[in-house]
Amino acid sequence: MRCFGLILAGGQALRMGGVAKPLIQVGGAPILEHVVRRLAPQCVRLALNANGDPERYAAFHLPIVPDQVEGFAGPLAGVLAGLDHVAAHFPDVPLVLSVPADTPFIPQDLVQRLASARVEAKAEIAVAKSGDRVHHAVALWPVALREELRHALVKEDLRKVSGFIERYASTLVEWPDAPYDPFFNVNRPEDVELAERIAASLEAQRS
Repeated sequence: MRCFGLILAGGQALRMGGVAKPLIQVGGAPILEHVVRRLAPQCVRLALNANGDPERYAAFHLPIVPDQVEGFAGPLAGVLAGLDHVAAHFPDVPLVLSVPADTPFIPQDLVQRLASARVEAKAEIAVAKSGDRVHHAVALWPVALREELRHALVKEDLRKVSGFIERYASTLVEWPDAPYDPFFNVNRPEDVELAERIAASLEAQRS
């Protein structure tokens, strides 16, 4: 199944003092570099949902897709921007995978497992889960839902990702959260140290 990868970086990073989280260094590289490296082989193309100055991300050579819904409406606005981008530029690609830009260790079988589960369950949306946590922003979305998502955001002022997903048939796909959570995200300053330890452990396994 052809799938487009959308990296969500549209938030304000308030808990990180407004610092662009995708540019924080982990394991000798920006978090975004880790995400791109893991996601690119799984998708036909990638784009970055980001607001503000796009030049911050120029070195990654990714299309920048800003929110079209005003007021930092959250991840759903980023998903909508990605669905619109794919509909306009890649009309033969039916699915979009969304992944937060602060998750450096996303699984390398993410698309394959989500897509397979979606077909098997006859679901509209497939969502990742690890341990007892559901990661609603790590999901496989049909581009065909974009107008319904636009209505929910603009007309209903819906902001919760889970609130939109629960309107449709969905399926959860679980990954183990040990020895580390593959959906661990760098959300606070203290998370950087843990991310460094995970990165060092993975590097030791490769060498």
